[in-house]
Amino acid sequence: MGAAFGWGLLAASSLLIGGLLVLRVRVGDRLLGLIMAFGAGVLISAVAYELVEEAFTTSRGVGIALGLPAGALVFFIGDEIIDRMGGSGRKSMEGKQEAGTALAIVLGIVLDGIPESAVIGLTLLQGGSVGAALLVAVFLSNLPEAIAATTGLRTAGWRTRDVLGLWLVVMLVSALASLAGYGLFDDASPDTIAFVLSFAAGAILTMLADTMMPEAYARGGKLVGLATTLGFGLAFAISTLE
Repeated sequence: MGAAFGWGLLAASSLLIGGLLVLRVRVGDRLLGLIMAFGAGVLISAVAYELVEEAFTTSRGVGIALGLPAGALVFFIGDEIIDRMGGSGRKSMEGKQEAGTALAIVLGIVLDGIPESAVIGLTLLQGGSVGAALLVAVFLSNLPEAIAATTGLRTAGWRTRDVLGLWLVVMLVSALASLAGYGLFDDASPDTIAFVLSFAAGAILTMLADTMMPEAYARGGKLVGLATTLGFGLAFAISTLE
């Protein structure tokens, strides 16, 4: 169980790294968009080959058919609630966080990261080791989110210690989510495992389509298509070598 917590913490550490980076170096809009697109491509590959394919292999029953739409719907509803609480600008670089409450911003960022982190623990339970492609995907997808959000939070007037404190809290929650993914499903049936894997896949895909990919295109322009494909190809190559 300690390994699940540690891997979850490692994957989420890019949040703190991204926050520290942008506090010291200015990251341009286009570069951030390309990094975000690359991370999206890696995540798409991880969803396809580490989550959905694994769910199908684990159980060919109704797990996938129920899990994918359930994950998408739960994320959509949760995101809508947090947006209404004032967390819609949580990843903005323009300081839109000023219009929302600190609680909504924290909850929104946690919502974005929990499905990915929980799956890290679950895949550790399934195979005895964490898939490198999944770990790389979560790590890389967190990095641009942290860069964008930290820039916006600073513009909105957050103090440096509060921003870093936010990322430390989210890192801890992500590690606990990974631990929960490992501990809660130790004796679960194949159908349940398949449901959880596909549930996470649905939530991640919804997050990608709702926020990450539109933001990447808005910042990076047409080059994001190449960056997304490059990220997908790299993650696929890593998954085939495992």
